[in-house]
Amino acid sequence: MKAVMGAGAFGTALAISLAKNGPVLLWARDAEHARQMVETRENVARLPGVTLTENIQVVSDLRSLNSCQEVLVAVPTQKLRAALSDAKAHLENKSVVACCKGVELRTQLSPTQIIQDVVPTAKPAVLTGPSFAADIARGLPTALTLACADDALGQQLQATLNTPTLRIYRTTDVVGAELGGALKNVMAIACGAAIGAGLGESARAALVTRGFAEMQRMAQRLGAQRETLAGLSGFGDLTLTCTSPQSRNFRFGQSIGRGEDFDPTVTVEGASTAVAVLERARKLGIDMPITAAVVGLVNGKLRVGDAMDMLLSRPLKEEKC
Repeated sequence: MKAVMGAGAFGTALAISLAKNGPVLLWARDAEHARQMVETRENVARLPGVTLTENIQVVSDLRSLNSCQEVLVAVPTQKLRAALSDAKAHLENKSVVACCKGVELRTQLSPTQIIQDVVPTAKPAVLTGPSFAADIARGLPTALTLACADDALGQQLQATLNTPTLRIYRTTDVVGAELGGALKNVMAIACGAAIGAGLGESARAALVTRGFAEMQRMAQRLGAQRETLAGLSGFGDLTLTCTSPQSRNFRFGQSIGRGEDFDPTVTVEGASTAVAVLERARKLGIDMPITAAVVGLVNGKLRVGDAMDMLLSRPLKEEKC
């Protein structure tokens, strides 16, 4: 049996999709939340209107993971370490697949690096790419990337996680896949801010394009393959996140552009990721002006107009990614 840790919208959606292949265990941190899902067969709080099939077992006891050899962890990156620490005794020697995007603020580690740090005996992988929970849950066609350094394990997980509506591609370039998923959230905030401030679609196109150049610069410096960034986990995810109001990072950026408050209960991975990435980029001497502008917007030191002026006043140069 496969398990999904995290009963938010994305974790629930993954459980619903994977249940097409067989029984799935869905773990919720909150016992009351788990009880409600068992009674209603629906995640009313996070994914209303989608039924949990009978072969999805909802639990709140981490000991239930003992019977599962493959565990998908669908919690925000900034909460991943705590979730893994709580479940460590039940994850030893198992395949643990991170289903989150970002960089840990305190350590600047990626999701698979956090898995290795907390559960050294686990076999880490990451599932990433352009997707919204509602689309996956409703059976709309979606393609994702599974990145695993061990290709034999990657092939096994690919076959296990692929469903009739969720197509899984495979790569051993974990660095590229994780950085693509993390950095696109930063660019989505920038695009949302531009649209929210009324700067127009041309400005968004410029930010997507130059943002992609930033993503490539950092990823390649850290050893990623250029092809990975051009795939689902990079350009594919960037395109989706920067163009749809379903994206929390894009909506967060819109709220900044409009000068509106944003719901503090909504997880915005790109805000923390931008800070962590900029710190690392500066140490490595990597030029990331859009990321720097996003950090300024997030911490309130820049207004959208100031950020755009800063970007437009940079020295003229030849276009090279």
